[in-house]
Amino acid sequence: MTADRLLQRALKPAVFLGCLAPMGLIAWDLATGQIHGEWIKEITHRTGHWGLGIIVATLAITPLRRLTGWNRLQSLRRMIGLFAFFYICVHFAIYLVLDQFFDWHTIVKDVAKRPYITVGFTGFILMIPLALTSTKGWIRRLGRRWVTLHSLIYVTALAGVVHFMWSVKADRLRPTLLGLALVFLLLARLVPRGLSDRLRGWLRAPRAAGARTGPAPAVAD
Repeated sequence: MTADRLLQRALKPAVFLGCLAPMGLIAWDLATGQIHGEWIKEITHRTGHWGLGIIVATLAITPLRRLTGWNRLQSLRRMIGLFAFFYICVHFAIYLVLDQFFDWHTIVKDVAKRPYITVGFTGFILMIPLALTSTKGWIRRLGRRWVTLHSLIYVTALAGVVHFMWSVKADRLRPTLLGLALVFLLLARLVPRGLSDRLRGWLRAPRAAGARTGPAPAVAD
């Protein structure tokens, strides 16, 4: 088995474990008492941060695929996107169950009157149809409309960044970095395919030249 084939086989399990690791770490910290003070607030923030980060990682797949030409990356998009939805669901569930104890009156008031919750809740609602229609069956049924529908992921990501930015009072470095990453990825989508093909050619040129040249001949003593 070639090294490239081995890498392809190991990639999906490795990404799966990598996406699951933050939740495992949160569970470990809770079980071992590593989270002190307002633990509900802490795990709410951590699940939200990871959910948004994984959304941005999902958006990075298509530009990376176009730049590298490694189409295998596209097969990871659905899995990573569903992990993002999973973290956001846990984020919302913690708020719903542990923070508010199913106090629907307070929850509705929060959504209506607190802008950062309004924006975050809107982003969460927009993610639901994306998760439900992520299967191959829905791709076939919706056809070109599937691409249009799943463009909402950018609106969701923007809502997540705004929610994050408005929810913190002091340290805004992380939401700012995620926002810049989102802008960069949006701009990357606007790069013409011809230019991305040329960039991919430039990246491959040194490797191709090395392959043509081959290893240096041995020199006799």
